[in-house]
Amino acid sequence: MSSKKMNGAESLVRTLVGSGVEVCFSNPGTSEMHFVAALDKVDGMRAVLGLFEGAVTGAADGYGRMAEKPAATLLHLGPGMANGLANLHNARRASTPLVNIVGDHATYHAQYDAPLSSDIKGFAGPVSGWIHSSTSPKTVAADGARAVQAAMEAPGQIATLILPADTAWLEAEGPADALPRRVASEVSDAAVKRAVEALKKAGKNAAILLRGEVLKERGLVAAGRIAAATGARLMCDTFAPRIQRGAGRVAVERIPYFAEQIVEFMEPVQELVLVGAKPPVSFFAYPGKPSWCTPEGTGISYLAHPHEDGVQALEAVAEALGAPKEPAYVAPAQKPELTDGQLDQFTIGHVVGHFLPENAIISDEAATSGIGSMIATASAAPHDHLSLTGGSIGQGLPVATGAAVACPDRKVVCLHGDGGAMYTLQTLWTQAREKLDVTTVIFANRSYAILNVELSRVGAENPGPKALSMLDLHNPELNWVHLAQGMGVEASRAETLEEFTEQFSSAMKQKGPRLIEVMI
Repeated sequence: MSSKKMNGAESLVRTLVGSGVEVCFSNPGTSEMHFVAALDKVDGMRAVLGLFEGAVTGAADGYGRMAEKPAATLLHLGPGMANGLANLHNARRASTPLVNIVGDHATYHAQYDAPLSSDIKGFAGPVSGWIHSSTSPKTVAADGARAVQAAMEAPGQIATLILPADTAWLEAEGPADALPRRVASEVSDAAVKRAVEALKKAGKNAAILLRGEVLKERGLVAAGRIAAATGARLMCDTFAPRIQRGAGRVAVERIPYFAEQIVEFMEPVQELVLVGAKPPVSFFAYPGKPSWCTPEGTGISYLAHPHEDGVQALEAVAEALGAPKEPAYVAPAQKPELTDGQLDQFTIGHVVGHFLPENAIISDEAATSGIGSMIATASAAPHDHLSLTGGSIGQGLPVATGAAVACPDRKVVCLHGDGGAMYTLQTLWTQAREKLDVTTVIFANRSYAILNVELSRVGAENPGPKALSMLDLHNPELNWVHLAQGMGVEASRAETLEEFTEQFSSAMKQKGPRLIEVMI
């Protein structure tokens, strides 16, 4: 191949870079080697290695949520993609823009049913909004441009491009031009009118349920103005993909987790206006408890569907109502005070809220230990909060990693339960390798604590020692200090509130990866 010629892999990498994709989170194998080699020939693509595909896909999720554009993942065949499916499920629920590049056997090799042959489209289908398998090196670049365009389609989705090995190594015609971005659709005047009527009708018994772009500052201000005019409550899902919170920002009520709590929370609502959201349902079905949690008889109106411009819609409603310029429900600038007492999630939350720097990012998979920090950070320094959107645990560490790659000038704090963190602990190695500014707080209760709660809620009576042992992380006990140090991350253990205060305040002043194991 002459210096003027390029193969399909290089044409694809150049197309991705030209389309605005700047990072590739990767765990490659033999079929992807030409893509790997092309990374050295093309400027503008950062390659980040993950030691497990779930770390790769979760990091791409965190990056997409914060960068608001896709990263690429590079995954090895169907089994490699299957290893990353749990965090692709979370990314799908978050509507994260993301481009998967999945290697495949050469087109002529498929007939032999080699050991790693699999149904890649079957694996990719449930998590992908767009799937395509390249058939020629001369179309790979155009396929890549279409994948990026598809990923950026509002509100964001996963695009999976399958790359047979021969389409990567054979000669291509060159990169393809970036395709135009598809902007969010405008809402109709009728939708705005329905929302205005519902809000006027119900007043303080109305609620606006927000999700997506509207949970950033401009959307929150518009929602707060509507609340100032009508008294309506502002809500978000239990696990919103990204929300801007803290001092000076419009505060939004978070829907509770358990079904009966949601029913009580929603009971006063007579009119529910949805902006990029769906009506709340319980996370699981429980004997004798409702799955649908909106009161019977409540009016439900869609101001904006997820693919529509919810921010513009809220601003139109605010103007139609003649709403004041100053929003309601603005969180005070009231940094939590440090307190004495036992080391628990609430005193820990006070420390986190007290020392959290301005413009930080919180990746939250603290599970049963997370309420304390959510309460305490409500009026802390302004920050972004990223949740476990799809409920598939093992997201927190990778999402924090991707967020740190997207926003290298911002401190990232990862709050994580010890059980869930074990799913993707390999991500710590990537944080050390990339020198990412992430402080991880591991809540070490040596248990799948949420499952102990759920055991009784689902009606499983009189659990015995075998059942209880399935939810217990003793024997042997995990040692997160040793685990983190073994992957190159500075780590310490806090057994008292004083120790945690000193360790966390120190971590907020330094750069680079750090882990604190909190014994609760």
